Amino acid sequence: MYWDLHLRLRHVRVFLEVARAESVSVASTRLHVTQPAVSRSLKELEDMLDTRLFDRVGRGLRLNEAGRVFQSHASASMLELMRGRDRLTKTGDVMSQLKVGVLPTAATELVPRAALTFRAEMPQVRLHILTGPNWLLFNQLRDGQLDIVVGRMPESSTGAGVNFQQLYIEDVVLVCRPGHPILGIENPESAVSAYPLVLPPSGAVISLTVERYLGSIGLPEMRGDIETVALPVGRKIVAMSDAIWFISRGVVADELAAGSLVVVALASPLLSGPVGVSVSRSAPVSVERSSLESVLQDTARAMRERHY
Repeated sequence: MYWDLHLRLRHVRVFLEVARAESVSVASTRLHVTQPAVSRSLKELEDMLDTRLFDRVGRGLRLNEAGRVFQSHASASMLELMRGRDRLTKTGDVMSQLKVGVLPTAATELVPRAALTFRAEMPQVRLHILTGPNWLLFNQLRDGQLDIVVGRMPESSTGAGVNFQQLYIEDVVLVCRPGHPILGIENPESAVSAYPLVLPPSGAVISLTVERYLGSIGLPEMRGDIETVALPVGRKIVAMSDAIWFISRGVVADELAAGSLVVVALASPLLSGPVGVSVSRSAPVSVERSSLESVLQDTARAMRERHY
């Protein structure tokens, strides 16, 4: 069977773009070709493979099982082509840039480790890493000012128009200084309101998670004396006082490991949530971005194995 001799790069590019957009018309706009040309390339590809790759859902297309299998190989192939191009580049100039938004929980370990690995694998791509409030980063992602956002899964209102891929589950923890009086209380939930409280500000990804938890322990109207998710600020306030702080575990992972902050033992599944990568649904196919997503997955896996 010699169908592979007729497989062209355009077939792979069209397939990946339609898979991303779930629409022939959107894919044709991004690829700057006509809709009939996109449909023809898809049909040729399915004829070569002798299988359907998409199911029709309403007016759109969605990958079926065979399509998902082919997508994994097609993405890997495009990535290898990019790496080959980089190795043969003589100038050494940076050829492209990835703009990455990072939320606090991913800024202390996940993204720094992934950035170093990505740089070693794709030296021709510059990573431009930005931090900021949740609402701003996701607005910039939808507007195309960012290529990817790494951090907590957005709430439904913030995440409109965004695809999220989970990397791991992480909990929000209540932390205090070593020797804090609350650590000696059998039921620490009952004493939360007795101490100065540092909460995530409204608009932070974890703010609603913490609000729901406080409501579950009878403190639905509880407000923080101070609001922040900034590590340098929260860490210093907690170290210098009896304040207690609700914050994602990843933000304070180094402090917990060093013993400069301590987790207050709370029993509640309400404080757990997914961390992962978010990409705009309207974003075009990007080999560089796919490569970074793959590195983030590998880094997250290594972190889980090391921690657990």
